[in-house]
Amino acid sequence: MRQIPLVIAHRGASAAYPEHSRSAYEKALTDGADGLECDVRLSRDGHLVLIHDRTLDRTSDHRGPVSQRSLAQLRGVDFGGEPILTLDELIELARGADRPVRLLVETKHPNRYGKAVELRLLALLRKHGLDRPREDAPVQVTVMSFSPLAVRRVRALAPALPRVQLMDLIPPGLKPSRLPFGARIAGPGLELVRRRPDLVRRLKAQGNDIYVWTVNELPDVDLVVSLGVDAIITDRPGEVRSHLGV
Repeated sequence: MRQIPLVIAHRGASAAYPEHSRSAYEKALTDGADGLECDVRLSRDGHLVLIHDRTLDRTSDHRGPVSQRSLAQLRGVDFGGEPILTLDELIELARGADRPVRLLVETKHPNRYGKAVELRLLALLRKHGLDRPREDAPVQVTVMSFSPLAVRRVRALAPALPRVQLMDLIPPGLKPSRLPFGARIAGPGLELVRRRPDLVRRLKAQGNDIYVWTVNELPDVDLVVSLGVDAIITDRPGEVRSHLGV
């Protein structure tokens, strides 16, 4: 019998509510998502805030770089009717779920502050006691990045933390069955999986887990399940879970 993959809410239940909003994450938890995914960037005064883009333009009523604003200034920005969330606040939200929740944190590169993003992330995780996996922990953290250097940085700072090497294409020099810098989880985009299903098979054969993003249509859910992926990252966690029968 094929194992049912984890269902991870991409920026929360972002098909229903503004991405990275409290409402999106609360909806994802209500829908039974196994985990929550988020992107983090540093504010000017060193807070990890949840936003994908380098600028505010696409998702808010303001314009300009996130990195040039303090957290207090970002609090005054309207993100689809909701305020910005910090990673600290998302961790507390996940802790309140009364069940185990996985938290997948993507560090964005390139950025104005470089390695300070990972340094701040690991300091925050240490504060919460989440810098290493523990079976009894209500929140289990995995760190992800498209940057192999960021993945290596996390390995050096917190070697016990699971790490995902994200990819929307096969990076130059990467052998199809090997991941860089000790990562044991591959995070291919759905388009790459469609083009190269053999990549999934070869990575799996070498003992790697596979987390695929962003899978929203049910035929694509069936495709990645047939390939034996370990986690589905989706904007529609409730719909995907219903389709999987969980």
